[in-house]
Amino acid sequence: MKEKFQICLITDCGSTTTKAILVEKQGDEYRQTCRAEAPTTVEEPLGDITIGVRDALEQLELQSGRAILDEAGQIIRPSRDGQGVDLYLSTCSAGGGLRLLVVGLVERMSAQTARRAALGAGAVVTNIISCDDPSPMDEQLGSLRDACPDMVLFVGGVEDGARAPVQQLAEQLAANRPQHRCVDHGKLPLIFAGNSRVARDVIRTLSSGFSCYEVENLRPTLEDEVILPVRDKIQELFLDHVMTRAPGFGNLVDLVDAPIKPTPRAVGDLLQDVASAEERSILLADLGGATTDIFTVIDGTFERTVSANLGVSYSAAQVLCECGFESIAKWLPFEIDEAALFNSVLGKTVRPITIPDSFFELWIEQALAREALGLAVRYHFGQEWGLKGARSARSAGSFLGPVKGERRHSIADVDLIIASGGVLSSAPDPWQTAAMMVDALLPEGITALAKDSIFMIPHLGVLLGSDKDVAREVFERDCLQYLGTCVAPTGKPRPDRICLEYEVSFEQTGVSRTGALSWGELRCLETPSDGNVSVVLSPARGSDVGFGKGKQWTGQLAGGLAGIVLDCRGRPLVMQKKDEEKMKQMKRWFEAYQSPIAMERVP
Repeated sequence: MKEKFQICLITDCGSTTTKAILVEKQGDEYRQTCRAEAPTTVEEPLGDITIGVRDALEQLELQSGRAILDEAGQIIRPSRDGQGVDLYLSTCSAGGGLRLLVVGLVERMSAQTARRAALGAGAVVTNIISCDDPSPMDEQLGSLRDACPDMVLFVGGVEDGARAPVQQLAEQLAANRPQHRCVDHGKLPLIFAGNSRVARDVIRTLSSGFSCYEVENLRPTLEDEVILPVRDKIQELFLDHVMTRAPGFGNLVDLVDAPIKPTPRAVGDLLQDVASAEERSILLADLGGATTDIFTVIDGTFERTVSANLGVSYSAAQVLCECGFESIAKWLPFEIDEAALFNSVLGKTVRPITIPDSFFELWIEQALAREALGLAVRYHFGQEWGLKGARSARSAGSFLGPVKGERRHSIADVDLIIASGGVLSSAPDPWQTAAMMVDALLPEGITALAKDSIFMIPHLGVLLGSDKDVAREVFERDCLQYLGTCVAPTGKPRPDRICLEYEVSFEQTGVSRTGALSWGELRCLETPSDGNVSVVLSPARGSDVGFGKGKQWTGQLAGGLAGIVLDCRGRPLVMQKKDEEKMKQMKRWFEAYQSPIAMERVP
């Protein structure tokens, strides 16, 4: 049996920040003990990713009191006498996001399947070129020259299907090939995942301008999809053609004890492992300054989407343009005119790394977060189709939309929502994180709420490859910080009619609370910061908490820092139309979410 490590060092080298943690064995359990970070150093004049890594490790040494680097700047191994580590692992996204161009015959069939495969592999799809696009082909091909991707995914043609259309598309691509994002980085990688009978001809046509790779047909029949070979090849080439582009990446490879894993892949691996082990469906919302990533694992199906222009700093102005003034202002518990909101958002865009210096700015940032999250999750569930594993049977007509009897996944299928990203994880009060999650994502039924306390999920995703048990243990003990549970009945709202009656028992104190909510009401119950509480939920005849209309449910709900959120506002939320009434409505919701002390901070 392989001996477990005593202490493990893990880094996540992001585009702007390198984050380092220590995982140590303490008695019979493993815990995350120290964390430090430093700026990522891929830009000139430093131009070496390992400088930022060593800076982070020096900060880690100060916090832990443990010497990690020797005099030559090398990592001390193995651990001994209070110094060194036994294992060093790392994830990386410092080379920039993987920009991928998809070329396919039918946009709603092979091209969309290719898009899902690419997103699941951590890529951002910049363009989709297809023969059935209503735009003229010469216009589409003209746009290729400005696409500047890192990689091309060429799909199309079922096995034993027509060869001519695929070959013609290959010839058009060869004549209008896009430029590599880095002009000095050699030929542009191209993956062909189409009709294998025409693969040789396609590769011969494209080989002069591309580095070509063939994998199994992504869409061998109209009913089948084969996702994993494409995802694996994208990730392999991502390592070779994007991550290795980060200055000093080769030096980092020499330092680690296992292959470096792309950050999005590490996140996906951990979520899939936890969802499988705990038999639950999980959604992770990672809200950043420039992009918002949504990861889901539902019924064993993993999906990821990237909203590349939805963020709360670099992309704040884009969120405002996408949603409009009214959509942002509705989340503010005070009046504001368009000029003031525009100036605040523009200021955040031009100074993206600053944090709010007043509660006025904080409320605006959190309003932007609600709209960005809402758009991203609607986009996610609008794009994914619930593909399971490597192969999923679907009907021939499914490219036109969901077929009869086929149901897309939705937020109602999620058991646990995890928030990640600075605005969510570092909100001043836990209730603010819970409020943003509930207001933006609109969970239905019974849904646990948690946050990634210190952005540790990528670290634990790469640790899975070395020790699954330790990764799971640290995930539950130190990574997740439970906020509580949202109970959101669904049904046709009936104003002034009872929606839900409840009884909550606190086992630690022996106290019980009962109450009832009408449609349109919101109430939060304080709970212990850890452990469960016993509840009896009795929905009215027309409302449903996930077990059927009017059906009572008895069980235990996860407590947390924000408590139990009883949300009877209905889905979707119905906002008052008049400004004065809308302001009163928002203040009632904020009062329900937060403590009396926090309420004094509302302007």
